[in-house]
Amino acid sequence: MTDDVTPAAAAKPQAAATGAAGAVPPIIEVRNVVQEYEQPSGKALRVLDDISLRFERPAINMLLGPSGCGKSTLMKMLGGVRPWNVKTPTTGSVFIEGKVCDAQHEDTIMVFQQYNNRPDLTVRENVAYPFRFKEWARRISKAESSKRVDDMLQEVGLADKHDQYPSQLSGGQNQRVALARALVTQPKILLMDEPFGALDAQTRADMQGLLIRLHRAHPCVVIFVTHDVSEALTLGDRVIVLSTQPAKVIDDFAIQEAHPRNVQWLERAEVRALSDRVVGHLRQSGVRGQVRVSV
Repeated sequence: MTDDVTPAAAAKPQAAATGAAGAVPPIIEVRNVVQEYEQPSGKALRVLDDISLRFERPAINMLLGPSGCGKSTLMKMLGGVRPWNVKTPTTGSVFIEGKVCDAQHEDTIMVFQQYNNRPDLTVRENVAYPFRFKEWARRISKAESSKRVDDMLQEVGLADKHDQYPSQLSGGQNQRVALARALVTQPKILLMDEPFGALDAQTRADMQGLLIRLHRAHPCVVIFVTHDVSEALTLGDRVIVLSTQPAKVIDDFAIQEAHPRNVQWLERAEVRALSDRVVGHLRQSGVRGQVRVSV
């Protein structure tokens, strides 16, 4: 294994926070989280099993695991989304910048595979939509929000389509709108649940490159769910693999290679070995058709 692919063998990213007094807390810390749901039989269904993770700095963190293992439950928890009448988490805690996150967090944004663009709003109105809410209207002046929207449309290559509607756009363009809307508020945390999964191969590659460029311009903690191992290695500064339900962290490693990473890098022996390692974990967890290796 070369220096540009570094396994987190010491499990440093997963360690519980015990930092010295006055130390800056991690942006996100998941500490010994267990999530159980009571079943009609009265028996508890455990979905997450003692998950501990730390996200210290802005980076693109890829999250893989079998379908139904609890990835979406974990993502919602990180965003502060709490289902009604369910204790979430059952035990353990999620901290954002050292404070317990037990409600939706204003600096956390989610992007889904479904674009969720309003069909009755233009591209520009969709990107500007967050500024309609009182919290953002209070924090950001109209002049600043307007400038941010214009700048973001330029960055995602949609300035010339600002007055069009989602129905007039391709799938990739609609996903650009969703990404622009997510980043226009300059969030500290961006949660992405298979955002490029429905796109064709070329459009997905274009969107991956766009995400890397936008992240360089607007650093934040990105947590990105995917079933594509090549996508995880191409985008990730860090790759986290969960087991089947109840989910545990079964692998967690950093990748030091600078972006962008090309096909030749993905074909290197040490990177192929890393791909085989991740696929092996997922196969052992019972995954069949969901795993993709796109190289």
